[in-house]
Amino acid sequence: MLLSLISSLEELIDQYKINLIQVIFIVFIVTIVLLGSLMTLVESHLPNCIRQSFRYGKHSHKGETDALISHLEVPKAWFSHFYIFAFGWSLLALYFISSSILTQTAAPEYVLRFLDFMCGGRTQRQVLVDSNTAFIGTVLLTVQCVRRFYETNFVQIFSKRSRMNLSHYAVGHLHYFGAIISLLGNTAGFVRGSKPAPFTLSNISLLQATYTLVFLFAWLQQYASNMLLVRLRRDAKTGAVQTEAHLLPSGGWFNLISSPHMFFEVVMYYCLADLFTPISTWKLIFLWVASNQTINALLTHQWYRENFKDYPKQRHAIIPWLL
Repeated sequence: MLLSLISSLEELIDQYKINLIQVIFIVFIVTIVLLGSLMTLVESHLPNCIRQSFRYGKHSHKGETDALISHLEVPKAWFSHFYIFAFGWSLLALYFISSSILTQTAAPEYVLRFLDFMCGGRTQRQVLVDSNTAFIGTVLLTVQCVRRFYETNFVQIFSKRSRMNLSHYAVGHLHYFGAIISLLGNTAGFVRGSKPAPFTLSNISLLQATYTLVFLFAWLQQYASNMLLVRLRRDAKTGAVQTEAHLLPSGGWFNLISSPHMFFEVVMYYCLADLFTPISTWKLIFLWVASNQTINALLTHQWYRENFKDYPKQRHAIIPWLL
């Protein structure tokens, strides 16, 4: 029964060329742009259920709450679950592409079938990027997932009172599920009838090398920014947690923008999206990340200005000297 249902779904996807990963990110973009615009322009006129669902963390909804929405909230500390999943999922993708390149063989049939199901069907999927490009992108995203796994599970200090809507929890998992699949969906060796090329340093283009360096710079700066936030809650000498309150950060890129960690997230995903330029799914992933991080940064900037009367006026929300 189950196998029959899966086969029917595969035929439907192949017939109508439904790219499930693209559908996921299109829904994300439309939702964040629509709700983000409403929250920015007419928040005071929105029902409490929408305001409470959208906001979380330091800029969570204050005032009367919706009973049903409150039951659908989970601890913000569950952010760490995203990266437990992303840690394993990205390493699995790295294993498959490394194995394919080393053995010079196509991916196993069950991997091809899974990618067919998620990325548009057998007839829709084509080779749009070479295996070298995909390997570089997979290494970079894996490095990011591993570092975020370390930060959220062993370093970051979450407030015990801070909560988020269950929808945020689901979106976090779906984001990494879809982004990591999209690294391989149109890669040589992961499309039927194609094989990977040997990986050699001489095949790395100047553009790829540049994006790798920019990505790693952003990766390091995001880590430094996150550590500044962590140190606000720890004793400088003992390292013991002193508070769970949201304090005013300073130093590093915080002297220019309120959310440098969000800015560098956008930079990293821009590098990946441009590396994977022929793949339209990666354009959607970048638009989703950029819109999501920008709206959250604007809400964070607003919160800082409302709660710290001496908040530096020269700081912008997410883009230095601009936004």
